Amino acid sequence: MGSNRPFSRSLIKIAVRLVLGRSKAHVQDWFPGLKLERATAVQDGAIRYRGELVGRLTDNSRAFTAELSRVFIVGSGPSINHNDITRAGESSCVLLNGALHLVDAAISKPLAVAIEDERFVWKHFDLVRRTPVGCPCLFSVSVIRAICELDRSWLKNRTIVLVDDMRKPYGMARRDVAELRKLASVRLSEDGATGFCTDPSVGVFQAGSVAVSAVQFAVSWKPREIGLLGIDISNADDPRFYERSDKAYSGIRRAQGRIIAHLVMAKKLAAERGIKIANHSPVSALIEAGFGYDDSFAKSE
Repeated sequence: MGSNRPFSRSLIKIAVRLVLGRSKAHVQDWFPGLKLERATAVQDGAIRYRGELVGRLTDNSRAFTAELSRVFIVGSGPSINHNDITRAGESSCVLLNGALHLVDAAISKPLAVAIEDERFVWKHFDLVRRTPVGCPCLFSVSVIRAICELDRSWLKNRTIVLVDDMRKPYGMARRDVAELRKLASVRLSEDGATGFCTDPSVGVFQAGSVAVSAVQFAVSWKPREIGLLGIDISNADDPRFYERSDKAYSGIRRAQGRIIAHLVMAKKLAAERGIKIANHSPVSALIEAGFGYDDSFAKSE
């Protein structure tokens, strides 16, 4: 179940925290060698690794320009085996992590691919390579750095949209709750533990599952409906739909409460904007959190 992340990365993580302290411990996400120049609504940014220009960053508003009536966020929970993903239609699915296994098998042209945990890259980079050219990639800082370490040439001519952490942003110190409350695009729970960003171009609230970040992006695209497939949460200890053994590491069990709280907030804020968020997993922990279950994708037995 190991992550395949090099031991050197664990040492860097420890060293950076010891030297810089908690407020800047996330510097380890880009250290050493990665430098990002942020994209804007009118101009691409840059990805530089060890001084070399290896790719471009694209702003969310420029990467997704088509009007979308429905967006499906597809995870890799075991329930996917009981869904008919082909019903989702072309160019409407955001594939999370191992859902890349669906490329060509059920989804030939994803709307986007989203990965924010570098451990997935270290363990499954061959799968990441399946991402079709032209498909926007929602990648965190640490994912971009891990790809640079493995094969920086892969980023060339790719549409990379930065998934930045609102609490621990690239190039800045950790933000506290008071700082976050001052930002116009931020919505926080009363205790500050749960958040939502209405403008993913400036960052998202991460909560232990890339699904939380993907939903914030999807809401910004203003579809009528967002569907969640394979976002099970409840069975994080079971193999993903594509696994038989040698499970990949998952921190979802530990983060379950936080994930659900963030998705519940997202559902409420989406509804305020006329966007419905539907759960299509019959075993999802979201059912008891008020999402219910929509069987539109259930395979007929």
